[in-house]
Amino acid sequence: MTLNGWLQILFYFVVIVLVAKPMGVFMTKVFSRERTWLDPVVRPVERVLYKLTRVDEEREMRWTEYSIAMLLFSGVSMLVLYLLERTQQWLPLNPQKFAAIPQDLAFNTAASFTTNTNWQFYTGEQVMSYLTQMAGLAFHNFASAAVGMALAVAFIRGIARREKDTIGNFWVDMTRATLWVLVPISLVAALALVSQGVIQNFKPYDTVKLVEPQQIQKVGQDGKPVVDASGKPVMDTVTEQTVAQGPIASQEAIKELGTNGGGFMNANSAHPFENPTPFSNFIEMVLIFCIPAGLTYTLGRMTGSQKHGWAVFAAMAVLFFAGVTTAYWAESRGNPLLAGVEQHVSPLQPGGNMEGKEVRFGIANSALFATVTTDASCGAVNGMHDSYTPLGGMVPLVNIMLGEIVFGGVGAGMYGILIFVVLSVFIAGLMVGRTPEYLGKKIESYDVKMAMLYVLIFPLMILVLAAASALLPQGLATLNNNGPHGLSEILYAFTSGTGNNGSAFAGLGPNRWYNLAMGFTMLVGRFLMIVPMLAVAGSLAKKKIVPPSPGTFPVTTPLFTVLLVSVIIIVGALTFFPALSLGPILEHLLMHAGKTF
Repeated sequence: MTLNGWLQILFYFVVIVLVAKPMGVFMTKVFSRERTWLDPVVRPVERVLYKLTRVDEEREMRWTEYSIAMLLFSGVSMLVLYLLERTQQWLPLNPQKFAAIPQDLAFNTAASFTTNTNWQFYTGEQVMSYLTQMAGLAFHNFASAAVGMALAVAFIRGIARREKDTIGNFWVDMTRATLWVLVPISLVAALALVSQGVIQNFKPYDTVKLVEPQQIQKVGQDGKPVVDASGKPVMDTVTEQTVAQGPIASQEAIKELGTNGGGFMNANSAHPFENPTPFSNFIEMVLIFCIPAGLTYTLGRMTGSQKHGWAVFAAMAVLFFAGVTTAYWAESRGNPLLAGVEQHVSPLQPGGNMEGKEVRFGIANSALFATVTTDASCGAVNGMHDSYTPLGGMVPLVNIMLGEIVFGGVGAGMYGILIFVVLSVFIAGLMVGRTPEYLGKKIESYDVKMAMLYVLIFPLMILVLAAASALLPQGLATLNNNGPHGLSEILYAFTSGTGNNGSAFAGLGPNRWYNLAMGFTMLVGRFLMIVPMLAVAGSLAKKKIVPPSPGTFPVTTPLFTVLLVSVIIIVGALTFFPALSLGPILEHLLMHAGKTF
């Protein structure tokens, strides 16, 4: 670790702190339907949309109706994306003449982008047409992010309101999130990325001559390397390379801002066409956190308790620094087996672990990006998590296992941590032997049951499907590593899918089992968890305000922040520590014993 690296990390966090308030104030005005400086341009567009779709913007919904509207929109949009993938060979903007996406992969991808996961079991620049990338994938980047923001604001309304049956209008919330927040910021961000060298065009792919011909092993039609009769590899001489083009900057901006993460290129933000400079890297990381951080200020503003908003922000900040410190420390130390002849003096690998990292970013910014993208449900990567050290790779895994509530995805992080706030207040009430209260509202058995249902669905999906994959031949067929690292690859996949993150330990290859199982777990991790969350929001909205008493546990103090962090860590540890012990922790111990995988 270096002083320069720490200064870059601290500078990034200071920028996020400075961005949180203006973003939070602006979003409060947007969702409270107060006038903003964008109204003269955007408000007429909004009115036209409501007129065309026959939406009554003055009518509000109960939590059940809000849930149904969200599920219907998501289901129809997923079907449209699936059909677009299956028919892209007949549609325009396909200069490379890509064929239709196979059924199971199309289902996986449609579920992935509809749920804001953006897990990619495909190489984007090799299978997806420009039309599919823009009208299908990029559209869902906007839509799924807007849905998440709408849900978070609905939950906040449930906390803020008293004795009301409604929590807002889903169609209005989603429309305003898109028109006022996502589209304007994405437009500015895309132009900023273009200024750094991120490409944006509709050109066919270029073919260039290599300076030096390359020898690569020939691959057969079955996808397996070809060997001769003696077992030696059959080599091909490559003299040309195809350079992919496309409308990348526009997708890159919303990919990060909407905490989506699906890259135009397979290498994602490690690719120089997606992320060419340290400044573009910084822009992308700020985009990932700016809305989730701003929503903590929106929470305080809409509930009338700004200190509570900052207390939640502080809890997120504590967990963020714990993660980035561990990742930076582990990657800076590197692999002790590569420490060289000076191992008896220093156990550090010279230069740290640079495997899977871009030299233009280095260890500090790679560790920071990995932490940020998994604190949020983004999943974009500027390095390969599979190449991190066991503990360095464990940080992204643990971030997702905690529920991605460390700032979290756009909207999803806010309503996720609010569930933990409800549980923390309930536990505090048990400690003092009185009915728990949250901002003047009593937390009752129904609220706790719904909150626990939300919390339990998550590990159930991850652990059951990871265990099944570790036992089934189909689950082991495309595994790239054995031992604890192989288990980590499987565990990471289902954690990322259920947590709607989308990043991966890329050593795990696709097949029909993983396409279908991952598609299923992404849908459950998004929609089955949303319903109990909205039930809590609806329940809170109906409650009366109870005047505070000497026994009321304050949710605006450092003590509350400590309790909230403790509850999050304890729930995560009790649930996932056994699996982590068999995966990255065991791999770390074996690495120090001289064994690698």
